[in-house]
Amino acid sequence: MPKSSSRQGAVVAPPAQPGAALGDTSVPTNGPVTAPRTAPTLIRMYGDLAIFSGTANRPLAAKVADYLGVPLGGVDVFQFPNTNTFVRLHQSVRGKDVFLIQPTCPPTNDNLMELLIFIDTLRRDSAARITAVVPYYGYGRTDKKDQPRVPITARLVADLITVAGADRFLTIDLHAGQIQGFFTIPTDELSTISLFVNYFKRIGFNADDTVVVSPDIGGVRRARNVAERLGLPLAIIEKRRAFDGTETQMYNVIGNVQDKNIIIVDDEIDTAGTLTDAARFLREAGARELIACATHPILSKPAAKRLQKSALSRVVVTDTVPISDKKRARIGDRLEVISVAPLLGDVIRRIHEGRSVGELFNE
Repeated sequence: MPKSSSRQGAVVAPPAQPGAALGDTSVPTNGPVTAPRTAPTLIRMYGDLAIFSGTANRPLAAKVADYLGVPLGGVDVFQFPNTNTFVRLHQSVRGKDVFLIQPTCPPTNDNLMELLIFIDTLRRDSAARITAVVPYYGYGRTDKKDQPRVPITARLVADLITVAGADRFLTIDLHAGQIQGFFTIPTDELSTISLFVNYFKRIGFNADDTVVVSPDIGGVRRARNVAERLGLPLAIIEKRRAFDGTETQMYNVIGNVQDKNIIIVDDEIDTAGTLTDAARFLREAGARELIACATHPILSKPAAKRLQKSALSRVVVTDTVPISDKKRARIGDRLEVISVAPLLGDVIRRIHEGRSVGELFNE
């Protein structure tokens, strides 16, 4: 069957009955009644699957491509002496279903601009569909006007990605769920809760003396979901942050942590100030072993040093963003990394095949 020039296969109208007026749908009376036509065969809306990676996290992209059994697309990405970013594909993506993996982690501005230029490159080479896979969404913490005369940069970035030419957006654990509403294209936000729950079930824990803790009010929903899946009680730390985000003060812990083992749940570790302060606060409140888990290990300076000196016995993160060897060495054996590659791979396969993503998580 010849391919249609549009993304969706055209439905060909049945030939008109002799003597019938255009648009006449009545059954002819001068001949036998024919059986209704069978539905036309569906034509795949998009071409072959293609996986590309920017420079922000090539190891993760390589794992995803390997999981899917698809070669990682060849591309040259570099900066000219004047720091302008340039992208050149090694082969054409015309008519292909392209997934571009590029978290906008530090250096955020460079990685974000590279993402936009990469999307534009794919669009100008006539990719059938472009899905921006951004495991970590930079500027996600600037998601509202919480003080006068400030931007909502999370919305601005969403607009930039859409205008650049992305047809779909895929990410993991946004800082705030409402960021999904900033996009006018289909958006999927994946959760790493199942990865952490499976990890703690595998290593084992005593439900009688373990408590899940949210380090602040904003993370209660995330911590509650982990607690429910593990069948553990929940505690919350009351924390207040200065307007400039540089200082926090912890006032109280809501829940019983005395003589309990603690699992602290957060979405990201930036400078690790909140996390290490929470660990110290919980230890002073009588907690025993302290374990932290967070999706995005940004680990800005001086996070590695703080974690090294903290009361945390284990820090469990994912590979949504890369961790340098220097930071890994400083944190030491207490750092454990869970890969999100199988999760991304399964979702990418479902999107490519036009199947439900929600079914993967039992809706």
